Amino acid sequence: MPPFPSSLHIFHPSLNHYLKPNFFSLSYFSISAPKLPLSSQLIPFNPRTLSSVATALSPSENGSGGGGERSAALAGPPVLENSVQKIDVNPPKGTRDFPPEEMRLRSWLFHNFREVSRLFGFEEVDYPVLESEALFIRKAGEEIRDQLYCFEDRGNRRVALRPELTPSLARLVIQKGKSLSLPLKWFAIGQCWRYERMTRGRRREHYQWNMDIIGVPEVTAEAELISSIVTFFKQIGISASDVGFKVNSRKVLQEILRSYSLSENLFAKVCVIIDKIEKIPIDEIKKELNSVGMPQEGVNKLLEVLSIKSLSELEEILGGAGEAIADLKQLFSLAEKFGYSEWIQFDASVVRGLAYYTGIVFEGFDRAGKLRAICGGGRYDRLLSTFGGDDLPACGFGFGDAVIIELLKEKGILPELIPQVENIVCALDHDLQGAAATVATVLREKGQSVDLVLESKPLKWVFKRAARINAQRLILVGNTEWKKGMVSVKVLSSGEQSEIKIDELE
Repeated sequence: MPPFPSSLHIFHPSLNHYLKPNFFSLSYFSISAPKLPLSSQLIPFNPRTLSSVATALSPSENGSGGGGERSAALAGPPVLENSVQKIDVNPPKGTRDFPPEEMRLRSWLFHNFREVSRLFGFEEVDYPVLESEALFIRKAGEEIRDQLYCFEDRGNRRVALRPELTPSLARLVIQKGKSLSLPLKWFAIGQCWRYERMTRGRRREHYQWNMDIIGVPEVTAEAELISSIVTFFKQIGISASDVGFKVNSRKVLQEILRSYSLSENLFAKVCVIIDKIEKIPIDEIKKELNSVGMPQEGVNKLLEVLSIKSLSELEEILGGAGEAIADLKQLFSLAEKFGYSEWIQFDASVVRGLAYYTGIVFEGFDRAGKLRAICGGGRYDRLLSTFGGDDLPACGFGFGDAVIIELLKEKGILPELIPQVENIVCALDHDLQGAAATVATVLREKGQSVDLVLESKPLKWVFKRAARINAQRLILVGNTEWKKGMVSVKVLSSGEQSEIKIDELE
């Protein structure tokens, strides 16, 4: 048999006639080949069958074939002339491309996330985008259960694209076990996926900034987390008149359930229902609460408490001896010490939709009321045990990238981020391309950014290019100067021009 072709990738149609003898004749593989009908449509094929053919013909996996995994891999089914179909050039619904202008904005936002995390002494971590489905299947009734992008992989394992980061954090903490030194202060910026109805600031994929504190049972942890978000808002130009935090404690609901001798098992279900209070009519809320076993008297009492917006009024109803009131009082006292009292307010209706929260919960909101929750978090002291680990006191928050961008647009303070390159280097003669490359290399080795003009272009084009990328200097490599070991350097902001020796370029 002749040597196996080094690549079976699909080539440009104009090259097909060079490839037909080997590419389309399966007799090349020493097996009988059926005739392939010409068609303007793609040919149906079984990828597993093709993969098995490729496997049978490829070198062994230890690399003895010399070309690695790709050299003998069958890239896809044979493609005949005129069989190429146009694809939809838009990304899948609910997802985004990041062309340079959008990428600059994303990088700016992530830089601010990281800078605030650094200021508060947090370390960065990350987890796989693909996780076990079981990690996110916790309690029936959570929206997140029905929003998973999940499937069975080729090893017959149920997996899911992560819809949030906290369960992955819990998994990693359990995995590390006693090797960890508490408290942990970790942050992550990761892509998350949820198949949900899209609204302004809500997509099916988004990036999320999480900060979590593991091992601190005191309310000081929640106070620090809210302080970090406030610091972030201030850093990007958002004030307390633009954004606030609604704060509550899930222990309020626990105390109400206990007062009616209702099972603790109802707790998570009731929280999930209450989280819908601004999304569906109040009569539907009442029906759902009745359906999980809550008596009408208890429903009425709960809805009365949920309407409270004053901590003192809540204390009158529940009394001051409970943990809920004590925790909330401490948080508001700490807010004064941290200097963000004007940012927070009590709101008994905030419970957060995820079942694992156990204590204080909070949400950042747009005071103008035009956007959904900007961020949210709280305490989750009993999450680790749901995965078979030993519980540790823990709290954290999630902050999405999409809503904050909408808020910055709404306020008219979205930053103008333009590309910026320190030098643009251009050869004035085609024969000097190598010389221009040398100049570019000298500057790059000194840590300067360089846009090297890679083909012969008129100076008018070069100046336009320099303006578009906001270059600070234009370096021209001409015959006369190059023979003297020099280049012409023009400072574009002032127009000042001089000749500089190559080894003196800074």
